Amino acid sequence: MEPQAVEKIVIVGGGTAGWMTASALSKVLGPRVSIRLIESEEIGTVGVGEATIPQINIFNSILGIDENDFVAKTNGTFKLGIEFVNWHRQGERYMHAFGGIGRNLGFVPFHQYWMRQNLAGKETSLWDYSAATKAAYANKFDRLERLGASPLPGPTWAFQFDAGLYARYLRGFSEYHGVKRTEGKVRSVELDSLSGFIQSVTLESGEVVSGDLFIDCSGFRGLLIEGALQTGYEDWSNFLPCDRALAVPCESVQPLTPYTRATARHAGWQWRIPLQHRIGNGHVYCSAFTSDEEAERVLMSNLDGKPLADPRPLKFVTGRRKKLWNKNCIAVGLASGFMEPLESTSIHLIQSAVSRLINLFPTKACDTVLSDEYNQQAIEEYALIRDFLILHYHANARTDSPFWLHCQNMAIPDSLSHKIELFRKTGRIERRANDLFAEPSWLQVLLGQGIRPESYHALARDLSDEDLDGFLVNVSTIITKAVEHMPSHEDFIARNCRAPAA
Repeated sequence: MEPQAVEKIVIVGGGTAGWMTASALSKVLGPRVSIRLIESEEIGTVGVGEATIPQINIFNSILGIDENDFVAKTNGTFKLGIEFVNWHRQGERYMHAFGGIGRNLGFVPFHQYWMRQNLAGKETSLWDYSAATKAAYANKFDRLERLGASPLPGPTWAFQFDAGLYARYLRGFSEYHGVKRTEGKVRSVELDSLSGFIQSVTLESGEVVSGDLFIDCSGFRGLLIEGALQTGYEDWSNFLPCDRALAVPCESVQPLTPYTRATARHAGWQWRIPLQHRIGNGHVYCSAFTSDEEAERVLMSNLDGKPLADPRPLKFVTGRRKKLWNKNCIAVGLASGFMEPLESTSIHLIQSAVSRLINLFPTKACDTVLSDEYNQQAIEEYALIRDFLILHYHANARTDSPFWLHCQNMAIPDSLSHKIELFRKTGRIERRANDLFAEPSWLQVLLGQGIRPESYHALARDLSDEDLDGFLVNVSTIITKAVEHMPSHEDFIARNCRAPAA
């Protein structure tokens, strides 16, 4: 019998997850598949995912989105990295900048040459060889393919934007491509008595909406994946103990910085995301080490400008569903799990889920070979991101806070222990196929959190001392001169993608 093609997709929930899913599926699948999105204005969305990582450029490219139009309509700014303040010790800071560091020579990564020089006593900062870092701290930005006439690539960037406006932007795109939106709340979910598949959802209005494939974008509730299918949840609180957050916008201040900031506080950390019209702020904290009242006091006393609303509370359990694809239901966004926004991975995990679904798109039968492969890939990706986040907490040298001492002494996954020891002994960074973060990302956080290699790659000895010094000076000089000629971040936005006046 010929497999039956999926004809009807039902997306339950809107927000960033729902409309990213709808926009990508409608663009790729075209009119041969009916897509319906059900959301309720009454329920609202979490809406704290305002910062992204560079992979979003791939998503925008697939949709054919004009970058200037997108940035303007979401009150967006450009993002060259994330600055971490007080994470290793009080008073220290470092940048997790996007893009590469320096220039590799043959099969030997650039940082191996840098480590050779530093271990020889000629200490320089790794970030002297990062175009994104130098541009970020100079509050400059430009789209450059290359730095001057050199072979060094220009800065890599992502975006900071208003999540609500982004969802609205993608809603317009999706509806243009045929997605039908229904306003309403789901009252019940009906399962097939034999297969256990979701047959339909019934709305509070009484309307029954049937489908072949259901996408759960209902947020933490997991209305379909958990409420109906009882998939189960894997709790990672033992590795990532923060369980609450407060979010509040405040007035903008100058300069308009092209990076996100994460500042460690006594029982968690505070984010700062500059947009064109405001600054997004939040305090992620562990309720076992501080009270809600104290967490709010810390947040509100560390704003750059006047608050524009009352702080919005959020409770969460870090972890993921035991299956992200169960039966004929795929969980996307917060319905699939939660990783705190420390490295701006929330929106990427939506993008990754949708891309994986498109790659493994099923027939109506939803063959378990496909769902098993999907789950294996997704579970590995989640675990690798989890390890990257744990690294920030665990590798700290702070002695001023019970919370940070707890993080120093907590047990960590064997996979992360191996990665840390490999780097400490040899300077090498092991990267798995589904690891979102590339070698430069691990390198910057490992070094930023105080882990110093004891040796370097044997092949990095091939350059003479004189050639090595000249090579490193040349790379740093090229980057410095290129950044000097960049416009300010504010000027670049004013010329290319200023948001329309309110």
